[in-house]
Amino acid sequence: MIRASLFVAAILGVATVQAADVDSYKHSIEQWRAGRVERLTAPDGWLSLIGLEWLKEGTNRVGSAADNDIVLGTGPAHLGVVTLARDGSMRIVLDKDSGATIDGKAVAEAPLLDDAHVAGDAAPTRVAFGSASFYVIDRDGRKGLRVKDTEAPSRKHFAGIDAFPIDPSWRIEATWVPAQPGETLEMGTAIGTIDKYPVPGKLEFSRDGKHFEILPVIEVPGDAQYFIVFADRTSGKETYGAARFLYIDPPKDGKVVLDFNKAYNPPCAFTPFATCPLAPPENRLDLRVTAGEKNYRGSHH
Repeated sequence: MIRASLFVAAILGVATVQAADVDSYKHSIEQWRAGRVERLTAPDGWLSLIGLEWLKEGTNRVGSAADNDIVLGTGPAHLGVVTLARDGSMRIVLDKDSGATIDGKAVAEAPLLDDAHVAGDAAPTRVAFGSASFYVIDRDGRKGLRVKDTEAPSRKHFAGIDAFPIDPSWRIEATWVPAQPGETLEMGTAIGTIDKYPVPGKLEFSRDGKHFEILPVIEVPGDAQYFIVFADRTSGKETYGAARFLYIDPPKDGKVVLDFNKAYNPPCAFTPFATCPLAPPENRLDLRVTAGEKNYRGSHH
């Protein structure tokens, strides 16, 4: 960890920080970035996405042949039929020659549970075929097949992550201001929906002699960390335009460490098949945050 002297030196512009402190910090960020790449490029990571196909009420024929209602980019010509009932429940009946499995089992049909209707650590129902698979996501009542393939071109031809040089001065100790009970923050998404999240508090910090505020949210009840979706004056230029993400630990003694060196791109920077939140007006900083990830050079945008 960086000692307090590092922050004093950063604020005063005094180059008296011991090299060991900086080296230790930079090494911790390098390790974090390596873990980030490992998660991104995992067989089931965001780079494996090859489709997001929205279901219509009633029957949806699924497969790679052109005569299906939902045409997959890979897999059997006729995989099966997904039925979406008016009450939101779903069921799949596999084609007898599909060779697909449902949650790893060779069964002919089964109900489909989406990602919004599973409890605890349970996962949505997964239908697998060859190197690919899909499960159902629920976004504001819309049901869609999230299709992944371990052989996806986006995964096989990953161009790596570019980032600003690690700069300890962007590891900022912010002041925590608790939120009023029931306070929420609305965030639009890449697919046009609006999500509302609980706000636990507000972060206040100074940079270049100016005062800034930013709102974290509780992404999922019970999460150990708070989630920040922000944009800044590099957005759409050096960095991804819609937003960057950042997680923080809960406050300690009224303070929170806000480390912009860990700011990273949302999945939408890498694939058109994600449903990412967009930076809300409250978190659009009039500041050039020259830390964290830059634009993805292999971007589909």
